[in-house]
Amino acid sequence: MSKKKKLIVSSFILILLGTSLPFVGPSLYSKATNIYEKIQILNQVIALINENYVEKVDWDDVLDGAFHGLLEKLDPHSAYIPKERIESINEVFHGKFNGIGIEFDILGGYITVISPIVGSPSDRAGLQPGDQIIEIEGISAYKITKDEVFKKLRGRKGTKVNITVRRRRLEKPFPVEIIRDEIPIRSVTVSFMIDDETGYIRLSRFSSTTGKEVRTSMESLLSEGMTQLIFDLRTNSGGYLSQAVEVVDQFITTEDTLVYTLGRRPDTREVYLANPQVGNEDFALIILVNRWSASASEIVSGAVQDLDRGIIAGETTFGKGLVQRQWMLNDGSALRVTISRYYTPSGRLIQRPYQNGTSAYYHELTDENREAILDSLMESAPAYTTKSGRVVHGGGGIKPDLYISQSKYTTATSRIIGHSNRFTFNWGNDKASELRDKWSTLAEFKTEFQITDNMLEDFFGYVRDSNIEFDMEEVERDLDYLRNYLKAEIAGSLWGRQAFFQVHVAGDNQVKVAMESFDEARAFLHHP
Repeated sequence: MSKKKKLIVSSFILILLGTSLPFVGPSLYSKATNIYEKIQILNQVIALINENYVEKVDWDDVLDGAFHGLLEKLDPHSAYIPKERIESINEVFHGKFNGIGIEFDILGGYITVISPIVGSPSDRAGLQPGDQIIEIEGISAYKITKDEVFKKLRGRKGTKVNITVRRRRLEKPFPVEIIRDEIPIRSVTVSFMIDDETGYIRLSRFSSTTGKEVRTSMESLLSEGMTQLIFDLRTNSGGYLSQAVEVVDQFITTEDTLVYTLGRRPDTREVYLANPQVGNEDFALIILVNRWSASASEIVSGAVQDLDRGIIAGETTFGKGLVQRQWMLNDGSALRVTISRYYTPSGRLIQRPYQNGTSAYYHELTDENREAILDSLMESAPAYTTKSGRVVHGGGGIKPDLYISQSKYTTATSRIIGHSNRFTFNWGNDKASELRDKWSTLAEFKTEFQITDNMLEDFFGYVRDSNIEFDMEEVERDLDYLRNYLKAEIAGSLWGRQAFFQVHVAGDNQVKVAMESFDEARAFLHHP
């Protein structure tokens, strides 16, 4: 066992005893004594294994497993985070890293640019979707791993990296020198106007910059004439509670509680109030959620629902009502522990039961009839009232005001679109090369361009040439969806990922139904 691991174990013992022994009540003292006895048993188990196990034991790995197992007995969201994962987690939630700024995948053995991040060094250097990076500093990048890509392309701000790029419509590869810079990891995936009055914001996470990003996006959309907003939190698994508060505060113009937390320790009990000077009620609001919308997403949608600010549409959310705090440990790993529960303004706790174990806890989300099961449990769920007196329920996620099922596609279609070879992206990128000179604006392309039957046949031929078998009868059920997806891929190649989403959203059934529901959402506004 490493010295660092020994230090962690001994520190853990001291923490347990230090928080238990000062209490003088006999029952608490008895519990502390029991903990001490269990730790002695743990030490005995470690010693016996260390001396007698048939092979040399990797104690770093074994004790990491022990830490994971200990925390799984608490709840599904308390976690031990090995030091190897800390940097990537911190990047996501702190919102930046240093590098060249590309979304990429390894296709055909080479680093393939899916999209340069807007404003990044790669964007400024002119990299385009579909470009292949075939050399880095004069060394072949063929069959490079993703971990190696991070090591070679990331680096200190201001340093240079030389790459060789192969572009489909050019005969020869060409060199590119890129100066690394700070790359923001944005939580607002896209923000644009769907039509003359409808804004759309898709939020992927709640990181340290989310509140500011949402504010900037809303101000931009309002300047373009937005009078109604679709705020898309689907598959947003959450993040910082403080940022959830900052986001929902921008929708609320009344002096109300947005969320409050209750825990065992006094310093975990907090009430977060709206600042009426921050909120904006110049637009109708619909929030889109699904079963993977969790934590901070549920804080936002729960507050909007309880305060009657807008409509929640989609599926019942994940059901995570627990708040974690993270502590760094001596070896660079981290401990994330649930310290409190959060409650929506009406007093709802929306945490789902987790007593059947972590596996069952997550498996419930994949049930095809999940909404029907939840509806059957509604009568026994605790009832609350919104600010205007509507009845809402606690005990298992945020139930939408407007249920909209997500379109289900056949196995064959899902396999084609989700294939690791990225058939739709590659085909779309090739087709974009042919169309680049024919379409000057995205607006014209969205209105006039269509995926023809011949184009579909060409795409299916491309997939078959890769020796991928699929059931054509299944695929034919999803042709409208496929046409839209391929059109979106072409748009993304021509004008960037924002253009991909602008076209893709036009074929999104949940967005379409939400667009028809703004009269109901507008009824919640507190002014004519």
